[in-house]
Amino acid sequence: MNNEITLEDLSYELDLMLQATLFYAGVKKSNLAKACDIYVENIDEILENSTSEGVDEIIEVIEYLKKHHKDLFE
Repeated sequence: MNNEITLEDLSYELDLMLQATLFYAGVKKSNLAKACDIYVENIDEILENSTSEGVDEIIEVIEYLKKHHKDLFE
């Protein structure tokens, strides 16, 4: 049995986790791919002056999406 985890495998799993997180935050299933793209493309800018750490960073980015990309949410 090969227990080696590839970067591709890890990237796939993280993408699924981000989609699930955004779904439970209220993003419409049909908008998950778009929401993930916006999340990844803007995370550095959103958190540039932030003091949030860990999970609070994720929450801050989701709150930003809810405020600035309302059309993604139900």
